[in-house]
Amino acid sequence: MRTTLSLDDDVAAALERLRKARDESFKDLVNEALRRGLKDMKVSARRRMKPFRTRAVSLGRCRLGSLDNVAEALALAEGESYR
Repeated sequence: MRTTLSLDDDVAAALERLRKARDESFKDLVNEALRRGLKDMKVSARRRMKPFRTRAVSLGRCRLGSLDNVAEALALAEGESYR
């Protein structure tokens, strides 16, 4: 299949350096890069589907009575001098 492909300058430069180092045709190199990239994208998509789970950990009881009143919690933790 013949198609026109516009490459960013950095991608074209990287492909050209690799082409010279491997002494391969540009077409073969682009096809290999696309095959590898597409395969990697497939694997990444499957990995993303698995939900991330966080395990619950008991931290013990709260040493302060209630954290609803911040001023009271600061007074208990730092003394009345926090003000």
